[in-house]
Amino acid sequence: MSWSEVVGHDAVVERFQRAARKGRLVSTYLFVGPDGIGKRKFALKLAQSVLCTVNPEEQLEPCGTCPGCQQVAASSHPDLIQIAKPEDKANIPVETFIGDREHRMQEGLCHDISLKPFSGRRKVAIIDDADALNLESANALLKTLEEPPQGSIIILLSSSQHRQLSTIVSRSQVVRFEPLQNDEVLGILRTLEPLDTDVELEVLAASSNGSVATAIAFADPAVLEFRASLLSQLASLDPGSNEFVKTTTSFIDGAGKDGAAKRMRAAQVGNFTIDFYRQLMLALTGNQVHCDAKMATAINMAIESWTVNIEATGEAIHRSLDFQRHIAANANSANALQCWYSDLGKLNRGELCT
Repeated sequence: MSWSEVVGHDAVVERFQRAARKGRLVSTYLFVGPDGIGKRKFALKLAQSVLCTVNPEEQLEPCGTCPGCQQVAASSHPDLIQIAKPEDKANIPVETFIGDREHRMQEGLCHDISLKPFSGRRKVAIIDDADALNLESANALLKTLEEPPQGSIIILLSSSQHRQLSTIVSRSQVVRFEPLQNDEVLGILRTLEPLDTDVELEVLAASSNGSVATAIAFADPAVLEFRASLLSQLASLDPGSNEFVKTTTSFIDGAGKDGAAKRMRAAQVGNFTIDFYRQLMLALTGNQVHCDAKMATAINMAIESWTVNIEATGEAIHRSLDFQRHIAANANSANALQCWYSDLGKLNRGELCT
C-alpha cells in the first residue's frame, strides 16, 4: 500500500494503474505542476512499482520490502537513473546526457538507459529540474526520446509545459499534477522535522497555494512579508511603482552571497507572480479559486481596479516564465526586473505589450 505515501494525487495513481493493467505504460512522461506538490515522490513510486520483484507490473503496486523496492527507496537501484541540476549550475550540463567530449555516448543518461536492465524488468530515468534543460541538453535528450530503448521509461519533472521544447512535449505523455489542499500540506508539514520558525504551521499551509516547498519557504518571515508586498504591487496598474525593483533586489540579495541561492530567490519571485496570474485566470473563467486571504484580496483588487482580460493574464504568465529563464541564464537581475515589471504594468493597464 505504499502509494498511500503519495498525498493528493489519487486520480493520477488510478490513471497509471489502469494503463498498467492494459499494458499501456509509455516510454516518456512529462510531469507538470508547481514545485513541492509531490511529482518527484510520485515518479519514485512509479519506478518502485515497475522495478518491484514481487508484484507483477500489471498490478503497479510496489511491495516495499523486496530488494528492488528497497534499492529504489535508497536511490541505489542499478536500473534507476536520477538526474538533477547541479547546485552550482544554472542548467543541466549536456555532459549529463551524452558524456564529456572524450567519452561522447560512452556515459551519461542517453548511454546508460540504452543498456540492458541489470536486475529489473525495465530501465527508469527521472530527470528532476527539467525546467533547467538548456537547448543543447534538450536536443541531446531528444534523440533518445525519438527512439527510446525498449522497456525504458523516462520521466521529466517540470513546473510548466511551456518551459519545454515543443519537440519534447510532442514526444511525451503529459501528466498534470494539481496543487495539494491546505489540509494535505498541513498534514505533510506535521510529519517533517520541526521548522525553525515562529510562524504557525496552519499559517504556512494556508499561504502555500498547495505547495509544501512554498510552505517551507514561508517559514522565513521575510519571504512571507515580501510575498504580501508583491501581491499588492501585482494588483496595481504599475507593479514597478514605489521603487519596487529595489525592494525586490533587496529581497533577492537577502539570500546571501551565493549566486545559486540568489537565483533561487529570484525564481521564487517569479513563482509567486505566476501563482497570482494563474489564480486570476481561474477567477476570470468562473472557476473556483483556492488560495489564502492575501491572494484573494489581491485578485479582488485587480478585478476592481483595472480592466482584466484572459489574453493579457495569459501573456503575463508567459512574461514571468521568460523572466525566470533570463535569471537562470545569469542575466542582470535589476535590468530583468525593470523590464519584467514594466511589461506586467502594460498588460495590467490593457496596453499593447510587444
